Amino acid sequence: MAEEVLSSEHLYQGRALSLRVDTVRLASGRVTTREIVEHMPSVVMVPIDTDGSLIMVRQMRHAVDSTILELPAGTTEPGESSEECARRELREEVGQEPRGLELLGGFYSAPGYTSEYLYIYLATGLEHNPAVAEDTEYIEPVRYPLGEVPRLIASGEIEDSKTLAGLYLYWLKKGGGRS
Repeated sequence: MAEEVLSSEHLYQGRALSLRVDTVRLASGRVTTREIVEHMPSVVMVPIDTDGSLIMVRQMRHAVDSTILELPAGTTEPGESSEECARRELREEVGQEPRGLELLGGFYSAPGYTSEYLYIYLATGLEHNPAVAEDTEYIEPVRYPLGEVPRLIASGEIEDSKTLAGLYLYWLKKGGGRS
């Protein structure tokens, strides 16, 4: 059941996101506000190299004041498809270009307050072809045998939700590396 939007006010417009506050009428007739973070669609890649290893990145994340282990990911640029973004981000973050990209699925990151949708891609047939990006100073590519992934999750070394979701979709659709 849709909420009736009575008014909408944009409070902030940044490079990566914007913030708006909507005043809405609920089905009960009650009026309340919704704070919405508007965000372009994003991509998450599950890159498997030719020897069957998973390529992840260690990346400094200022918001949590920590370097965390995650799958390569990024936000689409205006007019860029999710597949184009996946190819660009893989080159920028791990220096690899995929010959194969397969959409595994997708999900909303936090639908209670943001519009961000994430597409999960399996990337295979990787070839060395780096691209330089402005914001990759604190990104370190790391390789793990696929058999190490359950341990990384169980030990808490992977704390990033998009990485957990991406790996879960991969395991469901590809049998955890036994494709």
